[in-house]
Amino acid sequence: MKTLSIGGRPVPQLGQGTWNMGDSATKRPQEIAALRRGIELGMTLIDTAEMYGSGRSERLVGEAISGLRDEVYLISKVLPSNASSEGTIRACEASLQRLGVETLDLYLLHWRGRYPLAETVEGFARLQEQGKIRAWGVSNLDVNELEELRNAACAANQVLYNPEYRGIEFDLLPWCQQHRMAVMAYSPVGQGGDLLSAPVLRQIAQQHGVTPAQVALAWCLRQPVIAIPKAGSVAHVEENAAAANLQLTPDDLTAIDQAFPAPRKKQRLAML
Repeated sequence: MKTLSIGGRPVPQLGQGTWNMGDSATKRPQEIAALRRGIELGMTLIDTAEMYGSGRSERLVGEAISGLRDEVYLISKVLPSNASSEGTIRACEASLQRLGVETLDLYLLHWRGRYPLAETVEGFARLQEQGKIRAWGVSNLDVNELEELRNAACAANQVLYNPEYRGIEFDLLPWCQQHRMAVMAYSPVGQGGDLLSAPVLRQIAQQHGVTPAQVALAWCLRQPVIAIPKAGSVAHVEENAAAANLQLTPDDLTAIDQAFPAPRKKQRLAML
């Protein structure tokens, strides 16, 4: 598995997201099995958030990584409504309790809210001093907002990125590369299946003997970004892992560019 760096630490370029996981008691065993299989396959970066299922996703992840904590790069996020200096600390402590761990590898502000970024950063710094987080970052922030953090130790920015939403390529991705800030792509295969029904992805998938989702992931991984697709079953996580070995041809990439053109001007940052 190819690796990239978050705050100087190597992590797999392909990780595991957990949005909408942990909500169903009947699906819980297969979701835990999927996360564990992903770890076996080298997808050891796991992303969750206090918002996901009001903590249910964190509890699911905690159960899945029990006995495997040292193998996992663990990420969670604080809600903007909790992101005051003191609130960030309380939220992190609650996440740690739900996850059953002592430390997060990365803690993110989920999106910007009413609290000044400086307040949230103060909370992050205190959490680092206390050994409760190893690094911190943000999610859904654009270049103008990242400029406020350029002199701070922001390790990563997690944003929406897939062939349908590639606005970050115009300015945000180059800015983050210039400032050595890792970029994480959520929803790299889209939401609801619309992207995966695109004729261009289906045609390329047929040519390679793979699935449209694997094509979308391979397309995302051509950039120096960390992709965190969700997989609720062992078969699905194995499908995602195999995408790391898929090499799209120049003709494939040209066809995708024609169907989903690269941005030619600044676009408003898309988010889900």
